[in-house]
Amino acid sequence: MTAGEPVIEIRGLWTEFSSPERTVVVHKDLDLSVRRGEVLSLVGGSGTGKTVLLRQILGLSTPTRGRVSVLGHPPGGMGDKGAASRVGMLFQHGALFSAFSVLENIAFPLRELKTLPADLVRDAALVKLQMVGLGPEHADKMPSDLSGGMIKRVALARALVMDPPLLLLDEPTAGLDPESSDGFVTLLRSLHRDLGLTVVMVTHDLDTLFELSTRIAVLADQRVIVNAPPREVIAFQHPFIHHFFLGERGQRAMELLREYPFAV
Repeated sequence: MTAGEPVIEIRGLWTEFSSPERTVVVHKDLDLSVRRGEVLSLVGGSGTGKTVLLRQILGLSTPTRGRVSVLGHPPGGMGDKGAASRVGMLFQHGALFSAFSVLENIAFPLRELKTLPADLVRDAALVKLQMVGLGPEHADKMPSDLSGGMIKRVALARALVMDPPLLLLDEPTAGLDPESSDGFVTLLRSLHRDLGLTVVMVTHDLDTLFELSTRIAVLADQRVIVNAPPREVIAFQHPFIHHFFLGERGQRAMELLREYPFAV
């Protein structure tokens, strides 16, 4: 797969949730492409199905109809482990196993393969622990002993332990204080650059959005209304975009476009 090729292709996607009383259509004829090596951010109002879309890319849920292709295959057709073996996922609250130590959490995906010796699994987990900025002294700690920022880093190490080419992030800086958030964004930027990752991220945090995104896809009206570099998205005429990007909290984050000229 060469630079710029589509890593994710979504065409004509419909997502419906039905109950005896009614059917709710979340996505209707939604199209989306994600190219290799970019950081694409998904933004939209509550109920627009951003996290649902991540789950469909990962193969954890199935759309009502339409086509989802990840690395050239349907999410469930990528080998014995499906998309989970080629796609790393960082859940919003980390989703660490509370009964496992830090190192056991990171090693879990490799242990599930049952094809590698225990020493090699441990060594790989330690490498990923250090990759996210945590030393081996944290390996035997339990999740309850970790700060919010450390939980995010351990969860990120687990998402990367199988060296996936694609990383999905659901609100990666949610719940972090400003200093921890800045440190985590810096880590994500360096990993994206050093590992050549393709990243799809859901975030409401405008600082994170402008610091990391090469493109932004806006979900509104049950579809992607615009998928473009940040400056083009901000110029797109739509009530949600005006409220989200040009409201009071958006003005400060817009200054980052001057500091990070790659986000254009």
